[in-house]
Amino acid sequence: MSSNKAYHSSLNEDPDVRQVGNLGVFPIKTRIRGPAPTIDPSQADIVDETLDLFRANSLFRNFEIKGPADRLLIILILFVSDCLAKLGSARTPPSQIEANKTLNTLAVDNFPIPGDANFPLNSHYAPPGNRADADYLRQYLTQVRQELAARLIERLYADGTGKPSKWWMSFQKRRFMNRSLGS
Repeated sequence: MSSNKAYHSSLNEDPDVRQVGNLGVFPIKTRIRGPAPTIDPSQADIVDETLDLFRANSLFRNFEIKGPADRLLIILILFVSDCLAKLGSARTPPSQIEANKTLNTLAVDNFPIPGDANFPLNSHYAPPGNRADADYLRQYLTQVRQELAARLIERLYADGTGKPSKWWMSFQKRRFMNRSLGS
């Protein structure tokens, strides 16, 4: 991949993935209850991919969507940005326990989904086809956001100092595609 191109999801080619609107619903490794299909814990999932690609992709203003996994990746990268901004807005660096509470609250707080009037990227997303699909998508995204927040915390506090990684926190003001989910 050339250095001036954003990194895309390796899951775009998955032919069997369910889509709600044009957003892929991918299996994740999780113990959090919800509708997400689960996969073998030894396999990488969209959450791992989000965390692995976050810093590189957050440097890009443009991102060409190549499939349903990229649409989910964009939402999840923007959620990571919101998580870092939320933690960075605290007067003092939060402990791991405080960060966990803060981000879990952020993950389950009401948030717009594709098709909602206040969803910032509606021009790139098809809305869910009906109310049941919209409810399913909201539940799925809530579950994935909770899992992503939990794994982000693990990475932020991996060094054992009890403070979030300065290297990760240096990305709190970066805006992938100059966007925010607005949480």
